[in-house]
Amino acid sequence: MAAKETPKEPAALDSYVIAHGEAGRARLRVLAEVMTAGSEDLFRRVGISPGTECLDVGCGGGDVSVLLARHVGPSGRVVGIDLDPKTLAAARSEAKTLDLPQLSYRQGNVFDLPDEASFDVVYARFLLTHLAEPQKAIDRMRASLRPGGLVLLEDIDFSGHFAYPACPAFEDYQRLYVATVRKAGGDPNIGQRLPLLLKAAELEEVGLQVSQAVALQGAAKLISPITLEAIGERVVAAGLATPAELKETSDALFQAARDPDRVMSAPRIVQSWGRKPR
Repeated sequence: MAAKETPKEPAALDSYVIAHGEAGRARLRVLAEVMTAGSEDLFRRVGISPGTECLDVGCGGGDVSVLLARHVGPSGRVVGIDLDPKTLAAARSEAKTLDLPQLSYRQGNVFDLPDEASFDVVYARFLLTHLAEPQKAIDRMRASLRPGGLVLLEDIDFSGHFAYPACPAFEDYQRLYVATVRKAGGDPNIGQRLPLLLKAAELEEVGLQVSQAVALQGAAKLISPITLEAIGERVVAAGLATPAELKETSDALFQAARDPDRVMSAPRIVQSWGRKPR
């Protein structure tokens, strides 16, 4: 693969439309509860095993970093990187209560990953959807892989997010989320593109599968209202809704989540992977 110029544009926190810091960490805990089974299935499928060395890019509060650390065991290594120092501080604090010496965190930027080729797996969940140039991000992830290593991605296809029976507040939420992400330069349906982005990075053995949480009750139904709350400031700042309209939609979404006769899903998640040539 021909050498590529290192991108100069930073992956700024401003491009990430969902609240970070302590408020964002609370949402990530709910998200982790809903998404863990799907991620665990992915790790088993691609064979993350004891001794594997993994880089978790955009690790947030470290929920997936912890899962990876448990898969790789003491003989492996997991490094979680994220831009947000407050979220990283929470991840480090939580890690102190766990017996996982193979896990560490550092502040970093996907566009500044070193060309060290020192990891067996470079992983990202729900990162690329917020980036204006996801292909450059994947190229940087590829550069951090040893020959034969995997780029492993999980990201959303928001078009697969649904509620039944139809719910006007849910439809408003879908419209606001899509508009907010696009206004920030991201792609709310990037999951559909993941295999082609991996192929464009000249990765081999590209594969994919779909994971989606759906429920009549429980945490999966809370993803919609808590995500709307998390993007609220960006929605108002973009002029997409007033604070009063936002509250009305949020209240209606929480009510829908409590309805035992309404099916609600989390977004459809596309999981895709590709191998760096040996």
